[in-house]
Amino acid sequence: MFQLNKAWSLGAIAVLFVVGCASTPGTAELDRITAGVVKVGFRDQGIVKAAVLDTDETNLLCSAADVAGKPLDEETAKRLEAQNLKTVRWPSDGKFLGDWKEGEKLAQSGRGLTWTDDAKTVNGGNCYNCHQMDPKEISYGTIGPSLYNYAKLRGVTDPASPQARPIVEYTWGKIWNSKAYNACSNMPRAGHMGILTEDQVRHIVALLLDPKSPVNQ
Repeated sequence: MFQLNKAWSLGAIAVLFVVGCASTPGTAELDRITAGVVKVGFRDQGIVKAAVLDTDETNLLCSAADVAGKPLDEETAKRLEAQNLKTVRWPSDGKFLGDWKEGEKLAQSGRGLTWTDDAKTVNGGNCYNCHQMDPKEISYGTIGPSLYNYAKLRGVTDPASPQARPIVEYTWGKIWNSKAYNACSNMPRAGHMGILTEDQVRHIVALLLDPKSPVNQ
């Protein structure tokens, strides 16, 4: 996504020199050095800005937990989830479901967000990269759970019914900001990070919940 510049090599050499010293720096110092290497090693290119590498507390703490090889403590995880839940932007017109056929197109598409794209490029949801959704689709990822029969397994036969509202809201929120429900989720925060628009999220929610969708056939 980015073009490395010549300063990267100097930064890398500096890190190797420091790490190779008799007195190994601590975690905080290594983080500082790494941040410096990243700062000089990447530049804006087209629509992709180096600022995308900037992290927030959620990513910072989850990355640290991953490096340590142990999950976040429950109190921290719940606090981060509550913070992320506050960022979920609910549908401005109150309509959670769009067109599942458009949602399927988005699920199949991994386009967008590269430096060769422009601001007019329509981003895809890239859902099949991590999930099974339609049993007729033979190529899908397994990083995330299978979403086949998503609505059926949750007892949703009519997404417009009051009984279905909690699942509908959860589905929207999970797509908008997955970390509102799992602090260290690997799922992209599609709405929160501007990957998908409100309308696109609406279509993917329909793909998952509409009884006519191939997901629920």
